Amino acid sequence: MADGHHSDLHSDQAQFKSMMEGTQEDWAIIAGHSKAFNKGLADRVLAHLRLLDGDYGGFPIDRLTHSLQSATLAHRDGMDEEYVVCALLHDIGDTLGSYNHPDIAAAILKPFVSEANHWMVANHGIFQGYYFFHHLGLDRDMREAYRDHPHFEHTARFCHRHDQNAFDPAYQAMPLEAFDPMVQRLFAAPKNSIYLKALADKA
Repeated sequence: MADGHHSDLHSDQAQFKSMMEGTQEDWAIIAGHSKAFNKGLADRVLAHLRLLDGDYGGFPIDRLTHSLQSATLAHRDGMDEEYVVCALLHDIGDTLGSYNHPDIAAAILKPFVSEANHWMVANHGIFQGYYFFHHLGLDRDMREAYRDHPHFEHTARFCHRHDQNAFDPAYQAMPLEAFDPMVQRLFAAPKNSIYLKALADKA
């Protein structure tokens, strides 16, 4: 049975049953597939972001609209494209990371953004808490534990100017389509990944 299954593999698939058996040819096939698959990453990210459409969670606007308002505020404030995309995607983890949504967004963005923007996204939940934690019986100054961190002010500014104030039903945000080219450009050029060299060799 096992041999029969093995013989059903196509020529464009690796032939091993365990990684210990893998050959350079197997991994060349896999790397080639990965390069092609990765070209669709931006589209997959945008498709997942659209899951926030219609999800209000009790807020005045749905989570997709909040994301669009956040990105629009950042764009109109003259922030660079990488920062704007971070603003757009900062809450993308709400669907699967209900208890740690900043971690999800930060993990998606990490290979593509600066250390400052990655830290901002990863920690925006605690910094955003300044505006509401006290209403939930939590310490609104929890962010003060990071006061001496080099990206403290960067993150505090994001939350103040481009996050906590992005819940306005009357605000006219840019449509998602306006941000599509920015997302495509960001996810086309990873900066940090252990796989970069291998995939570049397959170009």
